[in-house]
This record gives sequence, C-alpha cells and structure tokens, in this order.
Amino acid sequence: MENEFKITILKDKINIVNYDKIINLTDNEVSLKIENTRIKIYGNNLMLNKLLDREILLTGKASKVEFIYE
Repeated sequence: MENEFKITILKDKINIVNYDKIINLTDNEVSLKIENTRIKIYGNNLMLNKLLDREILLTGKASKVEFIYE
C-alpha cells in the first residue's frame, strides 16, 4: 500500500503522505486534494515542510481537520 493516502495527527504536527495537490496555504488554513476528497486543516501558525515527493509535515496549532468528499 505504498501509494495509499495517510494522515498522522500528533500534538503539534500533522504528517501527510500521498496527497495529490496543495490547493491553499496560509498560516491559518491548509487545503489539500486527495483523489475525490479535499482536506482542510485550520489552526494558528501553520507551516508546511516538504519531506519527500508526496509527503509533507505541517507544524503549528491545528484546531480542526475537515474532510470534504466530492
């Protein structure tokens, strides 16, 4: 399952693997596209760090994660 989407939520960081596209990025909101799903992460001082080709580490104080199925 190497290409399967995975999100790991920890205290002050969120690791996201196998996303398709970054739609929006501000210090209060990050939106990602994964197949027919949009993921919105809300919080404060959000910062995105690219780890590998399709892997990112989001740091800051996340307050809400929303999945929007399209």
